[in-house]
Amino acid sequence: MHGFRIMREMMGGNWIPVCDGVLLEEGGKGVRFPLVVGGERTTGFVVRYRGQVYAYLNRCAHVPVELDWNEGIFFESSGDYLACSTHGALYLPETGLCKLGPCRGRSLRPLRVREEAGQIFWQPDDYVTPAGA
Repeated sequence: MHGFRIMREMMGGNWIPVCDGVLLEEGGKGVRFPLVVGGERTTGFVVRYRGQVYAYLNRCAHVPVELDWNEGIFFESSGDYLACSTHGALYLPETGLCKLGPCRGRSLRPLRVREEAGQIFWQPDDYVTPAGA
């Protein structure tokens, strides 16, 4: 963990480690991580798409349910869209915008994320905070 502390200081701000970047499969399996929204414990997730890392609150824009039907499975079978396992809504991985489904035109809530030295980090804000805080 000493290396994570140094990395957070180098990046500036309160960046929190999520996982090793090799755990994110291109257009495939992502990683969930704990956080708090409005005093409620929930999860965020991080995925890799077209070489970039994206993170969102794990909550459908239609009804506040988690997207993944099986832990870490956020993409639909083609690997081109993030999918809500409950409603079938399809979201663009780069923006979180819903392109198909009951929440069309609405978006997932993005989280600040970055990849440095092979590690994935996220940054809390005024609304989304770490689970242990």
